[in-house]
Amino acid sequence: MARRKKANRNRIDGWLVLDKPVGLTSNEALTRLKKIFHPEKVGHAGTLDPLASGCLPIAFGEATKTVSFAMDGRKVYRFTVRWGEATASDDTEGEVTATSDVRPSRDSILAVLPEFTGTILQVPPKFSAIKVEGARAYDLAREGEEVELDAREIDVHRLDLVECPDADHAVFEAECGKGTYVRALARDLGLRLGTLGHVTHLRRLLVGPFAEEDMIPLETLEDLGQCAPGAGLGEVHAPFIMPVQTALDDIPALAVSRQDAARLRQGQGVLLRGRDAPAFTGPVCVTAQGELVALGEVERGELLPRRVFHLADR
Repeated sequence: MARRKKANRNRIDGWLVLDKPVGLTSNEALTRLKKIFHPEKVGHAGTLDPLASGCLPIAFGEATKTVSFAMDGRKVYRFTVRWGEATASDDTEGEVTATSDVRPSRDSILAVLPEFTGTILQVPPKFSAIKVEGARAYDLAREGEEVELDAREIDVHRLDLVECPDADHAVFEAECGKGTYVRALARDLGLRLGTLGHVTHLRRLLVGPFAEEDMIPLETLEDLGQCAPGAGLGEVHAPFIMPVQTALDDIPALAVSRQDAARLRQGQGVLLRGRDAPAFTGPVCVTAQGELVALGEVERGELLPRRVFHLADR
């Protein structure tokens, strides 16, 4: 029975950039995608809270081997902060825990933004997936336990004020690195401005190489399947699948011969000499005649395979 189920799954290798709707967890969105694509293997790169919408890169098949590279890339968020209220979760899902009558001016907001850019220390929200003595912080917080999380370094490459639609709200856009909590940015901005704040709207616009223009709404994918139930997967949905190597755009590329590609796929190293010898060390994306072969590492003139891809026979 298990073999029959696996045989009915589709072989897909590549990325799809989902525009996750508000109200679904990332895993719930993934479950609905599984019903559309019936893939052999699938995962996502970077969890979005139910409150958040936007860019959720989905890795199929061999692309799951590159998820860590997508997750390590920069992310861009647009978010709205409600001034004058703190909540238990730092967003609208938590109960209001304190209020303030202070409303910051546009000038005062602009004046403090430089303090929240660069490499800064941030205490994650109590309602987060960080583990505390083996348990998730949000589970402990929901059980009423006092959760104390240590501050950690994060990188905020830019933090822009987009607009102040009214005295109670401000809209921001942040470009940040891995591990940044936008809810904590809103909380800390409020405190720095002498008031309180929490996130009321959050949309992710970019994850690594995956941008807003690449996103496909979940409803569009579901509607396509209903409109053409007899069509093959490639006919209906394949135009939305991006190549596996899309997640590796920021990694140096190195082309090898087919003979060397065969050695790498067998887990063997390849000596690089002459013009083949790169002037760098570290991670490299290896191709042969345009086909992705492996993620490798160059050490002392030798190319060593770290993750091998098998795309030709799929």
